[in-house]
Amino acid sequence: MNFKRNFFISVLVVFLLVGFFGGMVAAEEKIIKIGTVFPLTGPCALAGARCKAAVETAAEIINNIHPECDVPLANQSGILDGYKIVLVHTDHQGKPDVGKTETERLFNQEKVYAIIGSYNSSVTKPASFVAEIQKKLFMCGASSSAALTERDFKYFFRFAPTDKTESIGFVETLTWLNEAKNAGIKTIGLIYENSEFGKHAADEGKMAAEAAGFEIITNVAFNPGATNLNSEVQTLKAKNPDAVFGACLGGDYALWVRTMKQMNWLPKIALNYCSGYQDPMITQQLGDDANYFMGGTGYSPEFAELMPAVAAVEEIYKAKTDPSVPFDSDSIQEAVALFILAQAIEKAGTLDIETVRETLYANEWESPLSMGGKVAFIAGGQNVKAMSMKTQLQNGAYVRVFPPELATHEIIYPMVPWDNR
Repeated sequence: MNFKRNFFISVLVVFLLVGFFGGMVAAEEKIIKIGTVFPLTGPCALAGARCKAAVETAAEIINNIHPECDVPLANQSGILDGYKIVLVHTDHQGKPDVGKTETERLFNQEKVYAIIGSYNSSVTKPASFVAEIQKKLFMCGASSSAALTERDFKYFFRFAPTDKTESIGFVETLTWLNEAKNAGIKTIGLIYENSEFGKHAADEGKMAAEAAGFEIITNVAFNPGATNLNSEVQTLKAKNPDAVFGACLGGDYALWVRTMKQMNWLPKIALNYCSGYQDPMITQQLGDDANYFMGGTGYSPEFAELMPAVAAVEEIYKAKTDPSVPFDSDSIQEAVALFILAQAIEKAGTLDIETVRETLYANEWESPLSMGGKVAFIAGGQNVKAMSMKTQLQNGAYVRVFPPELATHEIIYPMVPWDNR
């Protein structure tokens, strides 16, 4: 009897010890779970995959020593004396309701510390609302709707320029062409997807254009993921504006360009927001048809001498995605989002959300992967150091054309007609 009792006690002690030491190991596991919400399927899947790879690249550099990379945190292993970033990826499919649900799941079930996303402004809007309600950090790399940082949110941070600043840049470009090149641009048409992103881009474009004395003569909306844009392009062609501002993402942009070619029509100049224009894979797919379009660009390989730190980071990035495709304006901002969050945690010296949030606002951050090299936030979460330049696709390359002091090429104006290419 005593033998059985002693055996039972011994077994119990062993289980208790295993449980105790196992608990110590679990307690000592130093990880920070970060969720990502990107369009990994649907019309923007190519862009979403690159954004995912960009965040993975930043995590790789933060978690391990990478002396070849001239970016903050590259010379140490992890943050806060050894904490490592663990990413939890989700696919919002370009659908706002899915993005909202996935954000709730990431916070409530996966217990992520913060979220990076969502590329599409229409998804970022409800997803970031979930984060705000839960008082959790939402780091937005590239969604460009100006309205996102006009909500007085406390836990939302956006890194890219907004459609408002891009619209002002578009109008400045047109005004300069009129003054310096006697371009004669007077009328503008708008084409945009019927979404948070598209509608706000169109509103900002209209306000900026009219304030500068241009006339908006047509305003064309379409549903994202369209299979046919014939009537929309026919409307543009009938009105024949001198310039067009486009807010078309992913495959919609390619469809718009191809439809204009089918109808043998082009405006004199086309300027595009955060869109398919910036997507290097869509540019490759369009070939010569992509040339002479213009837009705002935060990064392209042609900017290498302005942003020398990108090269080594880009080598790691290419190993995580199609090696023939470099960083683009959107994906690189998602990497910046994780780098800045990690820097803020390190500087705060704690994972306390409120302290990290206050630290994000209180400091100007070194950001070699950002044009201008700095990040700083104002109330509402907008990065006031966000910059882009106006580029034009010439021979498949995003060449710098505006402002003149940073330009490497002249703007080819008017656009070369389809039948002269």
